[in-house]
Amino acid sequence: MQSQQFEWHEQWSMLQDNELFLFQEWIDPFTLGDFRDKEVLEGGCGGGQHTHFIAPYAKHIIAIDLNTIDIIAKARNKQHHNITFLEADIATMELGKKFDVILSIGVIHHTDDPEKAVDNLKIHLKEGGILLLWVYSEEGNWMVKHLIEPLRKVFLCHSNRKSLLIFAKIITIFLYLPIYSLYLLPLPLLPYYEYFQNFRKLSFYRNTLNVFDKLNAPQVDFISFTRAKALVKDLHHAQVSPYKGVSWRISGIKA
Repeated sequence: MQSQQFEWHEQWSMLQDNELFLFQEWIDPFTLGDFRDKEVLEGGCGGGQHTHFIAPYAKHIIAIDLNTIDIIAKARNKQHHNITFLEADIATMELGKKFDVILSIGVIHHTDDPEKAVDNLKIHLKEGGILLLWVYSEEGNWMVKHLIEPLRKVFLCHSNRKSLLIFAKIITIFLYLPIYSLYLLPLPLLPYYEYFQNFRKLSFYRNTLNVFDKLNAPQVDFISFTRAKALVKDLHHAQVSPYKGVSWRISGIKA
């Protein structure tokens, strides 16, 4: 079983994500309507933002997380009465139940074994059920993988989270200059050119969350296109599509 990681509890205690359009783009080609009247399993619900988005549509949601259930259950989704929160490891849980839709958005790449986690999620999927994943891609993330990650492991992993948040805000401020100057030019070969298009759509608060997430995550396994395809090779209508050059949207339907 994967060990609990305090970093996630502190992150979602301090910050919240309210950007519905991002969630809708991450689950494409499916939509919120695909959750209507469905039994849903959310593998890794984090701060509960995605649970909040789908709760008005779903018949019932079981939201799993290893680190943050107390935050979610008591605050973010207290107005919804169709959610059951469980503390568990998505790679080893045995729920004794199958679901119409299973989603895991921004979680699999933070697990000890992404393939094992996805295999266990698929065990819980009904025939005809939909699997939705969104993961960081290896392609397009050279800078984060080979520069930011080593620096984080050496200098930041034991930092106070509040100090780390201040550092994230400072970095975010400095990013505004190139993103609103150089990155406005038609230069698609610039690193993170597509990704920074979203930066200009988001608030300073939400951009800070993005930066903080990169500095705070205790582990990241960047998923190659080949690995992404293999995750859903046994599903019908399997799809792997890039998102903003730094992540994969992965989906399929169980036969």
